[in-house]
Amino acid sequence: MTEPTGITEKAYGTGRRKSAVARVWLMPGTGKILVNGLPADEYLPRLHLRERLREPLKHVNMEGRLDAVVKATGGGLAGQADAIRHGIARALAVWDPELRSPLKRTGFLSRDARVKERKKYGRKRARRGFQFSKR
Repeated sequence: MTEPTGITEKAYGTGRRKSAVARVWLMPGTGKILVNGLPADEYLPRLHLRERLREPLKHVNMEGRLDAVVKATGGGLAGQADAIRHGIARALAVWDPELRSPLKRTGFLSRDARVKERKKYGRKRARRGFQFSKR
């Protein structure tokens, strides 16, 4: 049931950010996003996080035409929101290969590799030393 343009009926994408992982399935629908069985508006209490999820869909004018079912694990809410965004972008690239270049150009397909730096011995945190007292 694949159309000639390469559009599939269901697409999968894995998104990652910090220690959060999101498994995203896209399918034709009315724009509903379910995260761990809850609507995205209930799962993510902060408005800017909910807007971040929808950025890839808005960018390629697919908002309101696709439903997303998401399983998010690990990290906190902000990390999970960014992981979901990454997963939606990757699933969109699988859904329609023509969307890959506009998504890549705006950086939605790039994984944000920044993670917390480990604590070092002889230091209070990763880089901060212990307080020094001369007297």
